[in-house]
Amino acid sequence: MATRIMARLSRRETPHTTWCAQDHRCGVAEHRSPDITADEIGGRAWLTRIRAGDVEYIEIRARIPLHSNEKVARWQLATALQIMRELLNEVFPRLSRLTGREQRPAISRRTA
Repeated sequence: MATRIMARLSRRETPHTTWCAQDHRCGVAEHRSPDITADEIGGRAWLTRIRAGDVEYIEIRARIPLHSNEKVARWQLATALQIMRELLNEVFPRLSRLTGREQRPAISRRTA
């Protein structure tokens, strides 16, 4: 009698959408659109629409040049994080109500 030492995984293949790239970006259970690029302002940002199972997401990536001065670079990082929080709150305002979490002052505290 042979013993199986590896589990066999099987996933249900999901059909391509009208907006997905329909190429190597799509996996067995995930579909990705071609990137939408914004690069007119010195930095660069990419948006990608993703469907994983029955849920759709937006993936946001950005490359923003930081200043060579450490204090200014930290300010840029803090500003980018604050803007991302505002973006998430604007796009998905129910987030705090769904998670039941309140504002935590330690998270928004400025670093030295």
